[in-house]
Amino acid sequence: MSVPASVLRTPHRGYHWPGGLWQPKARRFFEGWYYRVSLPERHLSFAFMYSIEDPQGGTATSGGFVQVLGPGDGRAHRLLPDVAGFWAETGRLALGHREPGPAGWLEPALFERSVINGYQATDALNQGCFSDPTTGEVVRWCYTIRPVWGWGGVERDRPTMGALSYLSVFEPGWQILMSHGLATGWIEWRGERHHFTDAPAYGEKNWGGAFPDKWFWVQANDFGSDPRAALVAGGGLRGVLWWQEAVAMVSLYAGGRFYRFMPGEAQVHSSVTPWGSWQLEAEDDRYRVSVRGRTSVDMGIELLAPTLAGPRYVCRDTLFGRVTVRLERRSGAVLFEDETDLGGLETGGGPWPGEWTFSCER
Repeated sequence: MSVPASVLRTPHRGYHWPGGLWQPKARRFFEGWYYRVSLPERHLSFAFMYSIEDPQGGTATSGGFVQVLGPGDGRAHRLLPDVAGFWAETGRLALGHREPGPAGWLEPALFERSVINGYQATDALNQGCFSDPTTGEVVRWCYTIRPVWGWGGVERDRPTMGALSYLSVFEPGWQILMSHGLATGWIEWRGERHHFTDAPAYGEKNWGGAFPDKWFWVQANDFGSDPRAALVAGGGLRGVLWWQEAVAMVSLYAGGRFYRFMPGEAQVHSSVTPWGSWQLEAEDDRYRVSVRGRTSVDMGIELLAPTLAGPRYVCRDTLFGRVTVRLERRSGAVLFEDETDLGGLETGGGPWPGEWTFSCER
């Protein structure tokens, strides 16, 4: 059976390996995907992370992993070292990895019957199962996705990092694939199966040599005043050819419109602690937005991320942060104001000696 027809038209949705002149096969390479589902009525949230590194094989860092972040900031993961079991399509969002077994898409019912450790994912389906070798815990999931917003507009999606992202100028690459969608299906976690219908969903990806040396991230799409509102904000030390620069951005779908505050287009001020506090203020000629993220010091858990040395625990996440957003015109008229306690918050890299404060100018 062939992979179902593509739904999303977001740029960079396809697999980036190999990347021709700008991404030779001898170069260190990873590509990672992130899917998230929130269940507001039960105050639960799950995130699924997939990664492949040095897919040509034959190196100490060749392989992949599947990782799940669940209720109570619980974590389960499994390394998938056999790159022969990985597959992905270059023209659309479709990928999978399973061991043992040949690479390739399986009809979902056959996947559920036959796969012991692995996953397959598109813009319309996310499915997988594995046992965590450290705990013996078995995690299973299968849900369909109906995208609502991609990224970059209402009528037309755009590359998150701009036109230069097609030339591999930035390291690593980053694309928000789906700012908001609706998920229907089930997730089995620690012996309990959670069923859901039209639950808020989100997706993004990264690719390149390794994650940044230092970064932060805020994501939320569970706002009571506007069920289709979706926020993504983030920043870090971005590689640009042979140098690095600190950049940050805020993007927001609210009231059926898209607002973005990007380096070079808006002024963005960020102040983020190693853990516990995320603050961003951004403005352009017409609008300004403020984003606040908060979480207690005892929340969050370390997660695997690709590094030059292979997967390492270099970032900390929670899916239960309190995120507050306020969007207004420069005249002061408030266009959107809301908060959620199912916000995704992350810091990574470092170590950070203290609060990290910087500004991006227009």
